[in-house]
Amino acid sequence: MKARGMGAQVIVTEVDPLPALEALMDGFQVMPMNKAVEIGDIFVTLTGDINVIDRHHFELMKDGAIVANSGHFNVEINIPALEEMARNKRLVRPFVEQYTLKDGRRINLLGEGRLINLVAAEGHPSSVMDMSFANQALSLEYMYKNAAELENRVYVVPEEIDRDIARLKLSGVGVEIDTLSPEQEAYLNSWKEGT
Repeated sequence: MKARGMGAQVIVTEVDPLPALEALMDGFQVMPMNKAVEIGDIFVTLTGDINVIDRHHFELMKDGAIVANSGHFNVEINIPALEEMARNKRLVRPFVEQYTLKDGRRINLLGEGRLINLVAAEGHPSSVMDMSFANQALSLEYMYKNAAELENRVYVVPEEIDRDIARLKLSGVGVEIDTLSPEQEAYLNSWKEGT
């Protein structure tokens, strides 16, 4: 969304139909990676899976393509395949390695294929991490207080915790939002009115 807001034409590639539909409904173009790879200039993986960008993708990329990983270790981009395909590699600037393929095309790998926001930047900004740590701390408190009722399994963070953190964050940055009137709350919590 940020890239699109800055004027980029963003294409989403996806294996799960739900996020693919969400992306489509949000106005993004959605297509298979094998098609996107032929027209894209910048590729960013965000999956947590291996070889999301693989040898057959490198074979179809344009000269000068930029490849980055923001999802999981350095396994999302098949770097060994890129190394095999390259006739040489050079550091063109900090955090940018340019691989020249045997046919002369150049592919630019950012941050050695590792999580780009950690490798080439300062990680998550404190304005994001404060919410993440608050969520972890309040979730631990919730588990401690409700230990007798909780089973030994994974739970979703209670929505009340997320809402409290969001409310505190908005207040902390000086943003005000509306609140429902008692009449509106009663309407939303009732099934007696409306369709």
